[in-house]
Amino acid sequence: MGKILILGAGPAGMMAAIKAAEAGARAILLEKTERVGKKMAITGKGRCNMTNAASVPEIIKNIPGNGAFLNSALRAFDNGDVIAFFEGQGVPTVTERGGRVFPASSRAADAVDAMLRRLHELDVEIRLREDAKTLSVSDGCIRGVRLSSGKEIVADAVIVATGGASYPRTGSTGDGFRMAEAVGHTVEPPTPALVPLETEEDWPKALSGLSLKNVRIRLWSEDLQEKIGEAFGEMMFTHFGVTGPIVLTLSRSAAMHLRAHDALPMEIDLKPALDEETLAKRVQRDFEAYKNKQVKNAMVDLLPARLIAPVLDLAFVDEEKTVNQITRAERLRVVDTLKRLPLTIARTRPIDEAIVTAGGVSVRELNPKTMESKLVRGLYFAGEVADVDGFTGGYNLQAAFSMGAAAGTWAAKNCEMRSVEREV
Repeated sequence: MGKILILGAGPAGMMAAIKAAEAGARAILLEKTERVGKKMAITGKGRCNMTNAASVPEIIKNIPGNGAFLNSALRAFDNGDVIAFFEGQGVPTVTERGGRVFPASSRAADAVDAMLRRLHELDVEIRLREDAKTLSVSDGCIRGVRLSSGKEIVADAVIVATGGASYPRTGSTGDGFRMAEAVGHTVEPPTPALVPLETEEDWPKALSGLSLKNVRIRLWSEDLQEKIGEAFGEMMFTHFGVTGPIVLTLSRSAAMHLRAHDALPMEIDLKPALDEETLAKRVQRDFEAYKNKQVKNAMVDLLPARLIAPVLDLAFVDEEKTVNQITRAERLRVVDTLKRLPLTIARTRPIDEAIVTAGGVSVRELNPKTMESKLVRGLYFAGEVADVDGFTGGYNLQAAFSMGAAAGTWAAKNCEMRSVEREV
């Protein structure tokens, strides 16, 4: 029976331990914090969006950070397997808008408890407050890990599932990156993904908390010639800038672009369902209906009240003017601003506020079927520690479960094969 150490009791680490134990290995799960599944317990706003009901090709499309690398792992342990696992542990699921799959109870704690129950059923040894610091390697093979206490634990295989660098209070503090680099792995620079964006402009602060539905955001290069990204849906203004589902979706592209540029132009199409000509006619009708009112009061059918002043200001229209004083040029500037409300992204929020981390251990140095290192025999990586990241919608947890399942299964199989080789 091979002895496998799994570092990190997040979704990838717990699934790796479960699969390793199911395959007959002695699995030991080391977690640096006081309990398992801390980050998983806060995912999906505390509801745990455990996977997405989309097909495997669609899931890959929604993992912009090296989704294709996961093809084998996803097909070996797909969303159906994730759902079957949790339902088999007494956690019924429900599929909601966009294919998002949640526990029917809407309690992330139920999903964490289900994994913990299975770990106990399999007699997986769980050691809390055990902080792994370095990997022990000899002659190109893993030998175990050294803890911060100085103690060394010998093992036949080690699975690193320590997470990225986001939400450090949950234990994801970049330890896995440092351990991987120390044994020769390339670590792509950790970058915040699924993170709110800060704007150069101050006016969003006055709109803090205002949500907009069914709008379109576009990100542009500094010369406005190249579109960096585009998304349709819901967003929200904050005291520092913008957030919400479509902002988070675009934040990875924004973060990558901001590595090499000082700022990133963004525009919000407040009326994406209307082309410019149709919108111009709509604005003209509204203005005619309210021709004796101040222009700020003539926009009430077009915009939320709090957004009217910024739109008129950016269109260079005096909000105190009556509509019958507005020139055709001013009216057209209002239309243009409604279609292209400008903002400038100065930076992302800090990485410790990101939902996931882009970057990590280079997938070029990992076997996509087994998650084993190509540099160190018996060393595996799973979850956010690897350079894999997806959009919101259950894709990141599915990636973690699939990678964990592959690492745990193959670590156990390979330990058994090596044991047979030694006996021969």
